[in-house]
Amino acid sequence: MELSWNDRRTRQFLTNVGLITTDGPYGPNVMAAEWTRHVSYSPSLIAINVRGDDATAENINQSKEFGVNLAAEDQNILSSIGGRYSGKELDKVALFKEIGITFYEAKSIKALMIRGAAMNAECKLVKQEEIGDHIMFIGEVTDISADENIKPLVYHNGRYLRLDDNNRIPRPSQEILDKVEEIAKRYVKT
Repeated sequence: MELSWNDRRTRQFLTNVGLITTDGPYGPNVMAAEWTRHVSYSPSLIAINVRGDDATAENINQSKEFGVNLAAEDQNILSSIGGRYSGKELDKVALFKEIGITFYEAKSIKALMIRGAAMNAECKLVKQEEIGDHIMFIGEVTDISADENIKPLVYHNGRYLRLDDNNRIPRPSQEILDKVEEIAKRYVKT
């Protein structure tokens, strides 16, 4: 089955926005990647999915590294611009600097990192694989920082959302969990 890019049925996923920073043949670049996931704790691995002909893919293929900066709630403009233009045609880092975005030097990779992101992870490429119409790049985290006071930007159904503690859905009570535990005992496979 093939689905078009904006098929309504695929818009039910709830994601973050990874601002992927690279440096390579196309120079310093920032790309918005909705498909950004932590996929292993030990070793710590992050996967990103990028179209094979993007400047980001070519930069990663050359440099074997990338930065993952999870967009903060107030970085929606970075997310929109980062995904709207190609790093082959536009110096997005220069554009971002002109509109007031601050970058800093990474500790273990050449790519710049974005100040004020909810999380910043420096990654060395360990694996890549073509999957459908994208390449999955998996990087091992070599340095990471996060500010728990900065909430990540949430993306759903073509819109940016906030994580709002006032609308939090509570976890099931211990009483309910205990009842389910008793029922589950009847269904243990032997």
